[in-house]
Amino acid sequence: MKIEEIVSDKRVVELLHKDGIVEATKVQEKSIPLIMDGKDVVVQSETGSGKTLAFVLPIIENISGDKIEALVIAPTRELAKQITYVFKRYSRFNAVSIYGGVSITNQIKNLRTANIIVGTPGRLLDLLDRGELHIDEIKYLVLDEADRMLDMGFIDDIEKIMKRTNKNRQTLLFSATIPKEVIDMSNRYMVEPAKVMIKGVVTTAKLCHKFYVVSFKEKFSLLVHLLQTKEANLSLIFCATRKMADNLARELQRYDVRAKAIHGDLSQNQREQVLHDFRRKRIDVLVATDVAARGLDIDDITHIYNFDLPNEILMYTHRAGRTARMGNEGEVISLVSEKDYLLFGKIKRTKNIEEMKKPNFRRLFFKMEKGGMKHNGYRKKTKYHGRGRRY
Repeated sequence: MKIEEIVSDKRVVELLHKDGIVEATKVQEKSIPLIMDGKDVVVQSETGSGKTLAFVLPIIENISGDKIEALVIAPTRELAKQITYVFKRYSRFNAVSIYGGVSITNQIKNLRTANIIVGTPGRLLDLLDRGELHIDEIKYLVLDEADRMLDMGFIDDIEKIMKRTNKNRQTLLFSATIPKEVIDMSNRYMVEPAKVMIKGVVTTAKLCHKFYVVSFKEKFSLLVHLLQTKEANLSLIFCATRKMADNLARELQRYDVRAKAIHGDLSQNQREQVLHDFRRKRIDVLVATDVAARGLDIDDITHIYNFDLPNEILMYTHRAGRTARMGNEGEVISLVSEKDYLLFGKIKRTKNIEEMKKPNFRRLFFKMEKGGMKHNGYRKKTKYHGRGRRY
């Protein structure tokens, strides 16, 4: 379906076409007409399916701009800022991001002229308690990535916020998965919601899942080889800890890979600068922890590397959702060592993941700073037979 078939504002359609958005995605095609009809909607849709535009486009067509008419609650500051950018890109309304870790004074000032608020639960509740934010006349309430907000322990804050909105609001709930807690919330706060279930969005023919069996001591060397030989746009590497992210980014730089780390130990300004450099392609590789990457919404990522495997199957899906966005191609590449066999076997049973032959590559020096694991690489190639693999 062409995007102009569900979006009536010609100016908005022209901007969408300028950005290369001509065809509506499945989630947009199914959700936007329901939202335009005034229905509460529960949408299950994986990351990268175009869900942000699915609620942004109908909201900007149906608000007047006289007051605060829409509130979007998101789990992270990065996602809040990204959603705000989309609102500003396609509308003339004043959209404002609200999140913690920065001065509240400027945010209070910005609220005075805001039409759309996009914020994280903690800071929104803080502003409500101070009497600086009033949401009793909003027309739209959006819960984005509801399952992640539940995982992060925001359920009580979300319910407190929802109770302070007007009962006549239209509520839109978007989630990659629909656990029982999300169903219970929809039953308590939504009126006969229409349900849109878009499954398997990121596991398309344009997203390839691959893995290499490699000893832990060879992981870094193989990673550098892949980064230097594969044609990529932007690459995102996942690590289990902040320490590993820092060390891996530093060591990659020693081998002329333009990489930076992002994690919770960085200040807000540092995080924003790293993301700015990544979006502007001043760096090619972002090394991140799962927490830091939540809400990361960058369309040009072509490769995801699991340097450390995620600790659950759902997190693998969330990581994969950072590539192959909006119909683009992408690869998810996992480096599987001995300690990963049991968990990866479970992941492999849920995905079509191709095993790749380990290429010839140079063994490189890799040093962990104090507090992490340390190894110095190999001068002589070590052959690994993969004994004990349990797939």
